[in-house]
Amino acid sequence: MSVVDRLNETRARVADAAARAGRSPADVLLIAVSKTFTIEAVRAAYDAGQRDFGENRVQDALQKIDASADMDIRWHLIGHLQSNKARRAAERIALIHSIDSVDLLRRIEAAAAEASRRPQLLVQVDLAAEATKHGAAPEIVPAIFDEGRHCTAAELVGLMLLPPLAENPDDARPWFRRLRELRDRLLDGGVPSSMLRQLSMGMSHDFEVAIEEGATMVRVGTAIFGHR
Repeated sequence: MSVVDRLNETRARVADAAARAGRSPADVLLIAVSKTFTIEAVRAAYDAGQRDFGENRVQDALQKIDASADMDIRWHLIGHLQSNKARRAAERIALIHSIDSVDLLRRIEAAAAEASRRPQLLVQVDLAAEATKHGAAPEIVPAIFDEGRHCTAAELVGLMLLPPLAENPDDARPWFRRLRELRDRLLDGGVPSSMLRQLSMGMSHDFEVAIEEGATMVRVGTAIFGHR
């Protein structure tokens, strides 16, 4: 199958999952994760109407941003962001999914203000306390949102999750549900709804389950571009 065929198939699966959950497909943003794939693959998806693309590493994202300067793409950073790369990310990337500390948020805010940029940010939450995964522990998340209230350049817009790997997509369902429940508790605790309007969860093997559990953004690579 071509990139366009896989993209169209993925869009249909997104729509079907949304319908099962009584939601509109328009409420779910499909992010095409282009890591390790060429700019030609990105262009093929772009020509088929895809506008949101994701990369795992800052350097790879910057290279793709330069190579796609003629395309109206919104680039997402979905991988771990090291503090020493916060400035470059804030200056060039539209949406960063991996804020995991107050310090990182402050670095992004300072760099965005200096560059007159307004990146959108999501707090990555480590619900399973996995040693191999990055993310903020749930008890740290409220402090990050408290800091986010003071941001005037960068904008916190929600939460992101990488659940433990599982062969059965339905095994990820409890983790997706827990992220949604954390969102609801933060809202009940007074965090403005504008700061919690996005739930970024679900990838190629489990995005349909994530949509059923409330995902507003899904990060899909293999299902669109093929196996790496």
